[in-house]
Amino acid sequence: MTLAELSVEYRAHAQALDLRIAQLEHRLKGAKNADQRCLLQDRIRMLSTMLREARELAVLTERYYDRGYRRNAKYTI
Repeated sequence: MTLAELSVEYRAHAQALDLRIAQLEHRLKGAKNADQRCLLQDRIRMLSTMLREARELAVLTERYYDRGYRRNAKYTI
């Protein structure tokens, strides 16, 4: 698998995460129980982190070989 192909996978993963976050936010609006709201907020927070990282990795793998691209220091060794 090439990095370009991998970037497509990261984008698809990010799209699925974005959809799930939207679903959970919709459920959060209707939640009345404080415990349920707390659980939903924690889940949304975790998925939001995963979404951000998937998007960052998609950009990294898309542009890895572009001349002049300044890589995210978070993902370099």
